[in-house]
Amino acid sequence: MMKQSGFFDVEERLARLSGLGDQLEAFSRTVDFEVFRPDLGQALAYSDGSKGGRPPFDPVLMFKILVIQTLNNLSDERTEYLINDRLSFMRFLGLGLSDRVPDAKTVWLFRERLTQAGAIEGLFNRFDTTLRNAGYLPMSGQILDATLVAAPKQRNTNAEKADLRAGRIPEDWQDKPAKLSHKDRHARWTLKFTKAKRQDDGTMPSSDLAIPFFGYKSHVSIDRKYRFIRKWKTTDAAASDGARLRGGLLDKTNTASSVWADTAYRSKANEDFMEKQGFVSKVHRKKPQLKPMPRHIQKSNAGKSVIRSRVEHVFADQKSQMGLFIRTVRITRATMRIGLANIVYNMRRFLFLERINAAA
Repeated sequence: MMKQSGFFDVEERLARLSGLGDQLEAFSRTVDFEVFRPDLGQALAYSDGSKGGRPPFDPVLMFKILVIQTLNNLSDERTEYLINDRLSFMRFLGLGLSDRVPDAKTVWLFRERLTQAGAIEGLFNRFDTTLRNAGYLPMSGQILDATLVAAPKQRNTNAEKADLRAGRIPEDWQDKPAKLSHKDRHARWTLKFTKAKRQDDGTMPSSDLAIPFFGYKSHVSIDRKYRFIRKWKTTDAAASDGARLRGGLLDKTNTASSVWADTAYRSKANEDFMEKQGFVSKVHRKKPQLKPMPRHIQKSNAGKSVIRSRVEHVFADQKSQMGLFIRTVRITRATMRIGLANIVYNMRRFLFLERINAAA
């Protein structure tokens, strides 16, 4: 006969998890999730419409579920299952074994309400304030970059694609709400270029590889000193990187004025814009057409690369650790997903820096 598991067995198991290094426990210790409560309350009230009645679950608990989901790249169904299954998830959420766990639909609805209310910007800024209050001011200049984020591919006809590019809803979809709800009208195809690699026989291909890619683009500006994301934008995959620089991606609060970025951000408009705004451009220079790259520019670009490459770490963390991928349709939801990934990246970075400070 099996022994009835008691309260102390659960406590002992949790203590063992702590000993093994529970990342969520470190999150609970270091991040004060209560700071998000006012923003969450405001967003939910805005998107509610019907006043009255007790909210079924605490909004901070629900937000922590979105953090778990983002950290582990989980679907709503998988999230529901794992919260029920894992003691470390329960402890992070402050749930006991006998407490009711939000189901997949509740998680979806909560995220959807935050999305409709456009809450992600405020939540991101709220945590940025926490970082500043902890002494992590944006310093030493900033680095800009963008990465492609995949979305589920759409099988559309050429006529449908032409309609979408022109901002129209294809005629065939208009009276089919179910079809319309599954079609992503905002994601776009683009070409992703990867550097040509030497072949097995030792020859070099004459050009880089171009791979078709469907989805969105995540644009960020990080501060050079602490490498926190300070500004961000989400666009379709075909949007140009350079134009975002003038569209609010530069952080005016950085204590230094240098801006690093790759050649995609190099344009007369951007250089003029930065000069007017008091920024110092350290943007890579392009190779002159049909001429070899001058030595001094080559050297200067190489020096800039050392600093600029730090931003790669951000995207690598989001894609390898969090498996960043868009499961949903529409740019508002993609923005929510990327915004959450940016908050969670900053939380992980904060944990890392606090641990270093504690050890110092």
